[in-house]
Amino acid sequence: MYSLGFLAVTSFFLSLLLTAACRALALRLDIVDRPDGDRKSHPSPVPRIGGVAIVASYCLSFVLLLVSPLSATRVVEASFPLAWKIMPAATLVFVVGLADDLLTIRPRTKILGQITAAMIACSVGLELSSVGGIIISHWISFPLTVIWLVACSNAFNLIDGVDGLAAGAGLFATITIILGALLNNNYGLALATVPLAGALLGFLRYNFNPASIFLGDSGSLTMGFLLGCFAIIWGQTSVTLLGLTAPLLAMSVPLLDTMIAIARRFLSHKPIFGADRGHVHHRLLARGLSPKNVALALYAACGAAAALSLLASVTQDQFKGLIIVIFVTSAWLGVRQLRYAEFGVASKMLMGGSFRHDLNSRLTLHAFDNRMTDATGIQDCWEIVKDTAGEFGFTFVELRLPAFNFAEHSGDAPGELAWQIAVPLPEGGELHLSRPIADPTAPTVLPMFVEALHRHLSGLEARAPSVLHGGSV
Repeated sequence: MYSLGFLAVTSFFLSLLLTAACRALALRLDIVDRPDGDRKSHPSPVPRIGGVAIVASYCLSFVLLLVSPLSATRVVEASFPLAWKIMPAATLVFVVGLADDLLTIRPRTKILGQITAAMIACSVGLELSSVGGIIISHWISFPLTVIWLVACSNAFNLIDGVDGLAAGAGLFATITIILGALLNNNYGLALATVPLAGALLGFLRYNFNPASIFLGDSGSLTMGFLLGCFAIIWGQTSVTLLGLTAPLLAMSVPLLDTMIAIARRFLSHKPIFGADRGHVHHRLLARGLSPKNVALALYAACGAAAALSLLASVTQDQFKGLIIVIFVTSAWLGVRQLRYAEFGVASKMLMGGSFRHDLNSRLTLHAFDNRMTDATGIQDCWEIVKDTAGEFGFTFVELRLPAFNFAEHSGDAPGELAWQIAVPLPEGGELHLSRPIADPTAPTVLPMFVEALHRHLSGLEARAPSVLHGGSV
C-alpha cells in the first residue's frame, strides 16, 4: 500500500510541474491549437501537447519508486509483468498521437498506428480470452482485442471537445479500475493504474475550464489505449458470465458517445471518421449549457457509471443483469433528451410503419423487374405494368404504342390535383401515369419504378422519362 500512495502522490506533483513546463515550451515553439470559429471555439491559441506531461509523469513515478528506499523493485516486477509488456504498444500510440499534435497526420495513418500498437499488445499476451464466460479461440480473441483497444483510444479522443472533459472522464474510469482492482485483490492492476490517476488529476489543474493546455492526441489516444488494456486485465480476472460488465461501464460515457457518433453518421450517410458538431458535449452546448457545466454534467454521468461499474464488480451475475438494465434504460433516456434528429426519424420509420411500407415497396419493385423480364408479349407487359402501378397508388395508367393503346382508370375525382408522369417510348409511344397529390402513402421507390418502366418498355436507347408536377387529371 505504501507503493500505491507513493505512485499517486509522485505522479500528481510531477504532473503539476511537467504540465506547466510543457505549456511554456509549447507556447515558445508555437505548438498550439488555434480557434477556427466552428469546432474550436476557445478564445485564444492553447498549447496541445498535454499528453507529454501525463506520459512523462506516469513513467517517472515508477522510476522514482524503483530508486526509492521503499524496496519496491521486487514488488513492482512481481505484481504486473504484463503492464511492463504493454509499454512498447502504448509508446507507439503516444508517438502517433504526438506526431499528429506536431505535424497533423492523416486519420488513416493514426488508425493504422493504433491497430499496429493493439497487435503488439496482443502479441505479448493481452487478449480478451473469454466472452460471456465462454473461452474463445485466439483467431477470434485477437481481432476482438484489436477492435476494443482502437475503440477505447478513439473514444477518449472524440470526447475531448470541452475543457477538462476527456481528462475528467479518464480520471473517473481510472479511479474505478483502481477501486475494482483493490476489491478483487488485484494489487498489480492497482499499481499499474494509480500513477495514471495522479497524472490526470494534476493535469486537470490546467485543463479544466478555462483550459490553458489541451491533452492533444498524444494524451487522449494514449490514455484511452492504457485504460483499454487495464480494462481487459480487470475483466479477465472474473470468470463469471458478465465478467466484462464492470470495465465496460467504467468507460461507458466516451464509448457511448463514439457509438452514437458512428450510428448518426451511418444513418445520415456521412463519413464515419468525419468531424461534426453532433457529439454529446456539442448537443449539451446547443441546449444552452456552458462548457464548464457540460463538463460537470458529464462528470456526473461518469460518476453514476462508475458506481454501477463497482456495484457490478462485487455482485452476483443475476444482479449484474439488473445493473445492465438500469444502465441501458438511463442511457436511452439520456440520449432521448439530446434530441438527435437521425434517431428521431429512424424511430418514427420503424415504429410508425414507414420502414415496413418502404420494404414492401422495394419487394414489389423487385417482383416487377422479374415479371417484366419473363414477359412474352405486349399484353403481358401491360398487365404487369397495370397491376404494379395500382400497387404503387397510381389511379390512371395509359400505354400508347403505334399499334396498341391500353388504359386503366380507377375512378379518382375529375380535377383532383395529381402527380403526372410521362415516360416517352420509341417510335412515338408513351406511358402516362397519375396519382393523387393528397395520397400520404407515396412510396420512396417511385423514381426507381419509373426508371424500371423506362428500361423495360423503351430499351437502352430510349429517351429519359419526364415528370410533370401538379397537373389535373
